Amino acid sequence: MELLSDVTFNIQLTKITFCNYQLKIDEKIMTLTFPQVLQLRNKINLFTSAQGIEDIIQNENFVLLFIADKKHLVFLDIPKLLDLKEELAYCFSDF
Repeated sequence: MELLSDVTFNIQLTKITFCNYQLKIDEKIMTLTFPQVLQLRNKINLFTSAQGIEDIIQNENFVLLFIADKKHLVFLDIPKLLDLKEELAYCFSDF
């Protein structure tokens, strides 16, 4: 019996094929290639560094982030930003 089988998360990154991924943030669904996922991970790591979080808090407490070569624009507050970092870390932990 799965403990979290009926729980849905706001941010999900699922692997569709070998090099294609699907990122779901709230109700928005985006298709990403592996290089786009790597680029997203680099951006998120910059935003979630200690200095990055401090800069976000001192400004507006949110980030507007372009994803998938500027095809999608997402609004991320600090908790969602940290959730996205966790989801990306989980995705790369399988390798």
